[in-house]
Amino acid sequence: MPQHEEAAAGAAAQGRLGAAELGREPGERATLVQFSSAFCQPCRVTRRILAEVAGMVDGVVHVEIDAERNLPLVRALDVEKTPTVFVLDGAGRIVRRAAGMPRKADVIAALGAAV
Repeated sequence: MPQHEEAAAGAAAQGRLGAAELGREPGERATLVQFSSAFCQPCRVTRRILAEVAGMVDGVVHVEIDAERNLPLVRALDVEKTPTVFVLDGAGRIVRRAAGMPRKADVIAALGAAV
């Protein structure tokens, strides 16, 4: 297994994602991670919802990851469809996961478990 795939698998096995996996620094309080693909219509709505929620809470960021360009991480996290959303706490630990387009109220409730 190539080194970057091992790193992704290791991060997933620990249930934790950091800047190396996210492509940027995670949020101070929480991170909303969205796996998307180019032709995914629900991904566009999900992007808007997550960005809106992240904008409502200080220290929370939204990170969108292109599933097709990040296959090792997709495999390590067992992402089977897009959109798939992970909620990370301030330490990068995965505290919630959902597949499909989320409702804003559900994102806010899941965020409560992380902050």
